[in-house]
Amino acid sequence: MEKELKKEIEEIKIRNKRVEKDKEWETSYTRKICIAILTYIVVVLYSYLINNISNIFLSSIVPVIGFLLSTLSLKIVRRIWESRGN
Repeated sequence: MEKELKKEIEEIKIRNKRVEKDKEWETSYTRKICIAILTYIVVVLYSYLINNISNIFLSSIVPVIGFLLSTLSLKIVRRIWESRGN
């Protein structure tokens, strides 16, 4: 019985470390920057494919800015949501 409890505790510790790493990744600047770059590339390619090439590089930055702003504003929204006890 004691060995089983120790094994379960160890498994919980391993799981907690994995969850902590997942949380770190979700909030990391590396992840946000990678998503922003990939979004930019996809929008540039899409704009090129549909022949919308007037100011393609400038207009393609708009969704990226939107994404980055949403990552900033969602922190504020989350804090408000958490403070209300949800």
